[in-house]
Amino acid sequence: MALSHTLKLTLKRGALVAAANWPVAIIQAIADSLFKMLLLAPIVGGIFLVALVVGEDPGALMSLDWREQATTIVTSLLSKPVVLTAWVASLSVILVGGSLFIFLIKAGAVAVLVRGDRNAGPIEQPPLLPDVVAQASAFTVDDFIASSRALFPRYAQLGLTLLGVYVASGAAYFIVVSASRNAGEGWAIAGLLTVAFVVWITVVNLVYLLTQIVIAADDCAVMAALPRVWDFLHRERRSIAGVFLVVLALVVGATGASFVAAAALYVIAFVPLLGLPLVVPLQLLAWALRGIVFQYIGLSSIAAYVKLYREARASLVPGRVTEESVFTGPIRA
Repeated sequence: MALSHTLKLTLKRGALVAAANWPVAIIQAIADSLFKMLLLAPIVGGIFLVALVVGEDPGALMSLDWREQATTIVTSLLSKPVVLTAWVASLSVILVGGSLFIFLIKAGAVAVLVRGDRNAGPIEQPPLLPDVVAQASAFTVDDFIASSRALFPRYAQLGLTLLGVYVASGAAYFIVVSASRNAGEGWAIAGLLTVAFVVWITVVNLVYLLTQIVIAADDCAVMAALPRVWDFLHRERRSIAGVFLVVLALVVGATGASFVAAAALYVIAFVPLLGLPLVVPLQLLAWALRGIVFQYIGLSSIAAYVKLYREARASLVPGRVTEESVFTGPIRA
């Protein structure tokens, strides 16, 4: 079968499995929004710390972009090491605690999609009927909670390792870029290093996602999952690359559409009388829809990878569905 046809069916199945388990997209969108709101707490606290300790103008800080706010806060607090240490500690607590919460939610989400893919028949084949798609529905509150609780220690271990890789990679990137600038290298070298860094982080994220899938599908430990991920990447590299590129294109397109919608809402704000009363609820609605759409795209990609992994594992023992290697219910605690 041609790769394009196989890829089409894989993506279609992933989208249908994600749609059948639509509550997961809403749960993840809410969790992601809560995490982002938590990150605002140390930023706002840092602004008041700078205002009280250093004497900067809070209004001027609030008008900056959040990246510029963080940079200005750190720069201003460098003259007060104790206060800076307290602020970094608060930011670290929020970051680690929020990340653990995201890992908990992601554990239940991936487990639901693995069950949904296992329960569904050939839903990617026509005719596309509601009762056929409903076969992929595997979400229940009790199973979601049970799977989250059972998978959380392994997902937390994997996620904290990912954070460590982020920190090490970021530190190495800034050291190399700074060294190249000090050596008189041009901006072209810095650009190439930036591209290499983005590619590296993208590869790390893909391996991280596939490892989450393998842990949930095989109910195995992190270290046991890594060789299986490598074997999966080796066996299905073309299909995995195809799914990744299509999902990347969808994310880029959705991001562009969100920018266009934001610009349109900005124009509505200038409409006399009705502009300001309408723009706030429309912005909130657009923000909520944006979060759900991006979560749905991500869940569709996970379900597509789950399908590829299930087939790759089944092909190791021809003619046999390996129940012991495919997640079949709430994972054992």
